[in-house]
Amino acid sequence: MSEILVLVEHSDGAVKKVTLELLTLARSLGTPAAVWLGAGCSDAAVATLGEYGADKVYVADSAELDDFLVAPKAEAMARVLADSQAAAVLIPSTAEGKEIAGRLAIKAGSGVITDAVGVAADLSATQSVFGGSTVVTSKVSTGTPIITVRPNSVAPEPAAGAAARVDVTVDISDAAKSARVTDRTVARKGGRPELSEAAIVVSGGRGVGEGGFGPLEELAALLGGAVGCSRVVTSAGWRPHAEQVGQTGTKVAPDLYIAVGISGATQHIAGCKNAKTMIAINTDPDATIMSFADYAVIGDAATVMPALVEAVRAAKG
Repeated sequence: MSEILVLVEHSDGAVKKVTLELLTLARSLGTPAAVWLGAGCSDAAVATLGEYGADKVYVADSAELDDFLVAPKAEAMARVLADSQAAAVLIPSTAEGKEIAGRLAIKAGSGVITDAVGVAADLSATQSVFGGSTVVTSKVSTGTPIITVRPNSVAPEPAAGAAARVDVTVDISDAAKSARVTDRTVARKGGRPELSEAAIVVSGGRGVGEGGFGPLEELAALLGGAVGCSRVVTSAGWRPHAEQVGQTGTKVAPDLYIAVGISGATQHIAGCKNAKTMIAINTDPDATIMSFADYAVIGDAATVMPALVEAVRAAKG
């Protein structure tokens, strides 16, 4: 079968969930081969990638791939693609991933499709656009298809395989080193999972109020989940953009999504509609979010949330 390259997204040496999703998808398209760019690829990481279907793990272990912005990574991916002659490249549809994909497409002379939610055996990609109201199917007609896939579009499933490590030497051009990383800020707090990977998300909207996110933080901590918010909250400066759920923020697909004081604007629904179970807490029984919720609580967040926190705390003993 043809080789399908999957760019590994990793942090502190750990493979991120979106990579396991892409490896699962790649198994339906050909023989997956993971590409690890940067330092920290341990035997355990290679084993994890193999467990989810990677036949090989191409490793470009170079500090230059971590010390500079995406240009060196695009050059490294181009080298691996040229040497492997893969049938397609799957990249996580993150901010960095999409920039790498665009640069890679130019270097490889290939077409690129971004924000896919599915890829068929013929390498045609499905995209959900206009807030999820329209589904588009597209196919790259020039070169090797380069496709970025949204996190949470595929359920990761292990394949119980093993991967062989293949070390790759890359020469990074001086032009690619024009922008250096000088500092990094970790968005996560208190060891909670990243928003896009969390199994439980507690999300707040305008109805929570500027100073009302304390109980949401407590509930997320008790449940081992992440805190999210609506666009109006980030626009008001109450919470960072990294926590925004929606069409212009992070698209999530947790097992449980708790929407607190969120009306249910189209752009927000586009980001959370794939949740397996949704609970909405709102004073307005006719709020749009209620039509998407599996369970609804009619009440003021200032009253409901502290009571819910105490109930969960008591249940956990």
